Amino acid sequence: MTLKEKIHAHCIMLVEEKIRQQKLQLKDLVDDAENDSKSSAGDKHETARAMMQLEQEKINNQLNETLFIKSILEQINIEPTLDQVVPGSLVKTNKGYLYLSVALGKIEIDGKTFLALSPKSPLGMKLIGKKKKETVDMK
Repeated sequence: MTLKEKIHAHCIMLVEEKIRQQKLQLKDLVDDAENDSKSSAGDKHETARAMMQLEQEKINNQLNETLFIKSILEQINIEPTLDQVVPGSLVKTNKGYLYLSVALGKIEIDGKTFLALSPKSPLGMKLIGKKKKETVDMK
């Protein structure tokens, strides 16, 4: 497995773990709501139920966003592209390594730190289309 393949697989694993956690949070909220409805009544109960509903909606929105991020990762072609920077490129800079994929921040692979960033980020947009040895001004 190449370094880029390891990085890509690690990104997918991170996103899948986040999806698993969000689904678990939703399940816990649904279970809590069901248990609460069996034992409570009145205004206090309605307020608690409304708060749980809002929390469910928030986590559901986060889950949808995470699923979208996973779909973007799955569409990235990690085959080597030597002529220019594209989504899926691993870029070595004087400050470290960048993996243009999705915004996941710093990740550690084989004792090295990589920054997974979106091609739509300000830095990502400056890098897209650049060729080897070209410079990017970060001002």
